Amino acid sequence: MNWQETIDFFLLRSANVRFVVLGAVLIGASAAVVGCFLFLRKRALVGDAIAHSVLPGVCLAFIFFQSKHPAILLAGAIVTGWISLLLINWITNHSKIKSDTAIGLTLSWFFGIGILLLTAIQKTGNASQSGLDKFLFGKASSLVRDDVILFAIVSFCLIVTVMVFFTPLKLITFDRDFAISKGVKVGLYEFLLSTLTVVAVATGIQAVGVVLMAALLITPAAAARFWTNDLKKMVILAGFFGALSGLLGSFVSYNIPKMPTGPWIVVVVSTIAIFSFFVGSKKGLLNRFIKQRRISRKILSENLLKLFYKLGEEEQNFRALRTKDEIVNRRFFIPRELQIGLNVLERKDFLHQDNESFQLTDEGLEEGRRVTRLHRLWEMYLNQYLKIAPDHVHDDAEAIEHIITPEIEAELLELMEHPEKDPHDTVIPYSNSELRIEFRMVDENCKKGEN
Repeated sequence: MNWQETIDFFLLRSANVRFVVLGAVLIGASAAVVGCFLFLRKRALVGDAIAHSVLPGVCLAFIFFQSKHPAILLAGAIVTGWISLLLINWITNHSKIKSDTAIGLTLSWFFGIGILLLTAIQKTGNASQSGLDKFLFGKASSLVRDDVILFAIVSFCLIVTVMVFFTPLKLITFDRDFAISKGVKVGLYEFLLSTLTVVAVATGIQAVGVVLMAALLITPAAAARFWTNDLKKMVILAGFFGALSGLLGSFVSYNIPKMPTGPWIVVVVSTIAIFSFFVGSKKGLLNRFIKQRRISRKILSENLLKLFYKLGEEEQNFRALRTKDEIVNRRFFIPRELQIGLNVLERKDFLHQDNESFQLTDEGLEEGRRVTRLHRLWEMYLNQYLKIAPDHVHDDAEAIEHIITPEIEAELLELMEHPEKDPHDTVIPYSNSELRIEFRMVDENCKKGEN
């Protein structure tokens, strides 16, 4: 393909290209928006079951009306899709069969009936049945003006409905019991969400087919989840990914002759999901690795500072130079990790290096005092309020001290009235002990005045 053909494609100059691209984009965006709620409710397989269950509806609609008009076939697909959803819920609620098994049973039963009906239609010799088999794998490349108009109407209704009822749908997705306690009509909105799902699936099968529709419904939502923790942003991102996959899948099909559009749409959206899995800013593998590495460095650095402070406390000399051997003899560190931790502290100006020895700076002393204080405050809390023996509180405090925020520290100090010593009778270091004592005296005087 030359540059002119590429430009013509993206400018939608050809009527056929225009119908295919707009249809794929509309289906991809609307299905992805609805799929976000299915994905978050852990009901991804329901979309797959509905996608396979609409095939008999398409076939029955054709048999009864002898027409392949998109609206007629869509209506038939919606009916059997809804029946399959009701059947899944009935089996789950009235038997010991779990939901995943019920989904599998319903999917295979409806899909089997659909294949039988499709085969029977093909053997009738009816010339108008040509193209029904395209519903198995989609027929995006043969979309026409009527299809696009129908897709536009359905997609507009789906997206507007989600926007209007976003808050109650969000509530029943994340906390059904809380929604009930707030007076939300949970049954009504679950019915609405189920209807949106059935309509989205029934519409989308004309582009990607019953076999691949579940991917178009769930994959954009899964991809968006790696980029954000906010549902509103997730819905927007999923819609964008669905639309982008429709555009790029159509482009590949247009660029390479005899390449099916529907499967390429799914390939593109799956590629987006794989890319998001690795580099997503919230839950991507790379981002998680960076966060874990940052947390590990933080824990290592704070443990070193706490050790420097403790050694200085014991010797009454916080400015003493410490060698690596002295550090390792007091607390085990892997040599490579020790060097990394010392380098990090030196870059932050918490330590000063003199030849092969290290010394606390003013900033390092204050930070070491802070970490030590948090450790001993948490030990005191465990001992006083959870009644844990003093010889069992160290390990828990060692883990928790690194995530105690200033707000939690302030609550601990207020709760325990600024304790002076921990359960091991060791002094809890404060940044300004004179100010602390002054505050305590004022507080005690206030209490005496109240009494």
